[in-house]
Amino acid sequence: MSPTVPTGSFMFRRIALPAVLLLPAALLSGCSLVDSGGSCDGSGGARKDLAAEKVLSSPPDGAVDPANYRGAGVSTGCDDDSAGPAWLHAGRVYAFPGTRQAVIAHYTRTAAAQGWHSGPAPQAGAACWTRTDDGRHLVLDVDFQLDSWSPTPDPGKGIGYEVTVGSNADGSAAGASCTD
Repeated sequence: MSPTVPTGSFMFRRIALPAVLLLPAALLSGCSLVDSGGSCDGSGGARKDLAAEKVLSSPPDGAVDPANYRGAGVSTGCDDDSAGPAWLHAGRVYAFPGTRQAVIAHYTRTAAAQGWHSGPAPQAGAACWTRTDDGRHLVLDVDFQLDSWSPTPDPGKGIGYEVTVGSNADGSAAGASCTD
């Protein structure tokens, strides 16, 4: 006896139902199939390069790890939750017994000596510099706004700040500036 081959509307329902159920999933996941540089996959080497940037380990005299961040050192990450290229970053948090102005003055001198170019005038909450290294566009930020961190860094009697170096995963200049 030979197998019966479905025909007519039964065949249509048998194919259409799975297709209708799978189509939304295929469309939603299809967005991630289009690679716009938005992926963190394979970014480990570039994150290591960012972490090795000398400026991250060049704090002003007297700067130390915050009391609740002992031994944390440089940390790296990758943010790929936007439509553009993934953003790679390496940063370090410090506690400093001086003022924000002293921190900014220190990094202004240090950054210039290491080939960074000054961004807009520093503000009370942050300062920024840029540089291109082997075709990769880099952004250096010093940020004093750490209240949203968990746990909030404990600077003791001083101030807390973070110094970060970041770039697009693809190294492009798109959005890798102090004005974005």
